[in-house]
Amino acid sequence: MRQSRLAAGGANVLMAIRQKRAEAEASGKLLLDLSIGEPKGPALLSAREAARDAVMSDDEVMHAYQYNDSPAVPNFAERFVAAHVKQALPDDAVAYVPLTGVKPVLGLLPLACGCASKKITVATTTKPGYPIPADWCDLHPLVTHHPLPLNVENQFSFAADDIGPDTDLVMMNYPHNPSGQIATTDWLNDICAYCQEHDIRLFNDAAYISLSHTEESSLLSDVAPNYPDLSWSEGFTAAKLIGNGTGWHVGALAGSPDFIEDVKVIKGKADAGLVPPMAAGALTALETDREGIEAVRELYERRLNFLVDLFSDCGLRPAHRPRAGFFTLWEAPNEAFGEKITSGADFNFKMIDEVGLVGVHFSNFIRYAVCADVEKMATELETALRQASLKYN
Repeated sequence: MRQSRLAAGGANVLMAIRQKRAEAEASGKLLLDLSIGEPKGPALLSAREAARDAVMSDDEVMHAYQYNDSPAVPNFAERFVAAHVKQALPDDAVAYVPLTGVKPVLGLLPLACGCASKKITVATTTKPGYPIPADWCDLHPLVTHHPLPLNVENQFSFAADDIGPDTDLVMMNYPHNPSGQIATTDWLNDICAYCQEHDIRLFNDAAYISLSHTEESSLLSDVAPNYPDLSWSEGFTAAKLIGNGTGWHVGALAGSPDFIEDVKVIKGKADAGLVPPMAAGALTALETDREGIEAVRELYERRLNFLVDLFSDCGLRPAHRPRAGFFTLWEAPNEAFGEKITSGADFNFKMIDEVGLVGVHFSNFIRYAVCADVEKMATELETALRQASLKYN
């Protein structure tokens, strides 16, 4: 019989929102879409020009498989990571592998920790958070998923003791999507010390590090090399770095040699490496166009501040003032349009149905992104929020 062989519940929240959004649009609803965090417009000109030149190159290696290396763009991963960290990483303590973006490696990390042949426990920052690590945990039958506590009270920064000594792998995401919380050096020291003490592998998805809006934001790569017995890795991507690089599928993984070698074993069976011209373009922008990259960051910071002030004035309660990224996170109200609201999903779908405002829901929270020009949408956004007549207990 032709039917899905997957367990029930395989669809994630983003799929459900896309479907709801499509239904509303098909019914003629004018949408105010602040849901999916995908930058608008093209990539930076510096990246596009370098990628164009690479595409036109006669050098055969520029058009060949790259596998777990980057012969077409020598030392790509090392250079890509070096442009992000605050100080040079020690050559003997850190290894690298190029990536086709961070997302594809998220499902490989539990495999690199042995989940194909033994039971492991994986802790994630997915409630609320980017759901893909949790989704992958659900697809690996020998993985027990342990969501770390993230809430308004702890300002979306879990404590080291929350990890638990029996955990095998921590998959965290800082700067955090959706709260915009950052990782500080002191906090990272606490997490690294705990994981080293209990022999827990530690991974951080640093996709939004180039959009840090404070100097206090730190990387795992800045701290982890100080812990010689810690098994760690950190993922970087060009997706948000070069304006709109979401379709470029370029990134890098840095980490302790043991972890990186295990990832290479798994990854080498999953892809044939990154696309060299896109890697050349992204790296050129990163190394030569800091002004363009900073302009992108400043744009999102301005929009974030604008939207937080606007929606706060309209009665929506911020869960955390973002310190990175292009997301704002809000507590779902208890009442909207005169009706009881029971969850973030309930509020999101109610707003889509009534006024066309689309966000992304997480338990009792709602996320609104500023990839769209929220300043130009100000009148429509304010009207939508005020029509909802929001109330909190």
